[in-house]
Amino acid sequence: MHSSIPVTLLTGFLGSGKTTLLSYILNAQHGYKIAVIENEFSNTAIDNQILPNTSTTITTLSNGCICCSSANELAEALLALLDGLDKGKLDFDRLIIECTGMADPGPITQTFFSHPILCERFLLDGIITLVDAVHAEEQLDQFPIAQSQVGYADHILLSKTDLQNQNEKLIERLHKINARAPIYNVNHGQIDLAHLFNIDGFILNDKLTLSKSRLRFIPTTQHNVTSLVIEINHPIDLNKITTLMENFLLKFADNLLRYKGLLAIQDDDRRLLFQGVQRLYSADWCRNWLPDEERKSVMVFIGVNLQEEEIRAYFKDL
Repeated sequence: MHSSIPVTLLTGFLGSGKTTLLSYILNAQHGYKIAVIENEFSNTAIDNQILPNTSTTITTLSNGCICCSSANELAEALLALLDGLDKGKLDFDRLIIECTGMADPGPITQTFFSHPILCERFLLDGIITLVDAVHAEEQLDQFPIAQSQVGYADHILLSKTDLQNQNEKLIERLHKINARAPIYNVNHGQIDLAHLFNIDGFILNDKLTLSKSRLRFIPTTQHNVTSLVIEINHPIDLNKITTLMENFLLKFADNLLRYKGLLAIQDDDRRLLFQGVQRLYSADWCRNWLPDEERKSVMVFIGVNLQEEEIRAYFKDL
């Protein structure tokens, strides 16, 4: 029986510092045996090694890390790594995937839930998005994909803050796009690795910390990607919310990137959790409510062109 290998998805727009961060991770003293899948469009290879851009090439670096470069489908690269692991030719206990600067994290994420072997052998731990403090405003204005990368994130890393240290406006804007991802500074690729690993971004739990600024910020620039937070201050009927969510996803799933909720259900002392990525949706019961906790439901939806009034109308009669 194999234990699942945690996967970190590293994304961010062109020039945000992914390769610099990756170099720091691979050389840090963390005790992990890390495999890395480089995207097929990268022209800067890890550790200054240019890897061939044909088929699937797996290279073990001098520090024991494993680098995989593939021009094929992601699933093929992942299966090649597993084959090497199972045959004893490779040894790793964690995987990092570096996306291209123009990549949509959605299809990459779906791979880990849709493939029968990969969903058993790998566990998606979290999506980390780097944001270039110097150029982010312009990138977010011009490129919807830059907004999507922020929207998918479990954690956001703000780079180049040594060059641009007045970032309050940018941070407010990032919170507007993604109300649930904490933001940390990364300096020349260096950061506390606790912000990168074991964040349980795709495990059902009650980690639902929302940015305190989400209600204050009035954007001057319209976003394609935004967060919508819905709070219901009384217990809700289970059958009603189940039917509502089914209908809601049928109507809005194509617009959703990430969503997560913590629900208080009538006549039940347990918390009900749900989360989803695009059309993939799961729900389960969690621990009991504590005596001093306010029993209220909180849901956050992050998506493209969300129609706030129409969505809020779905939940108003719960």
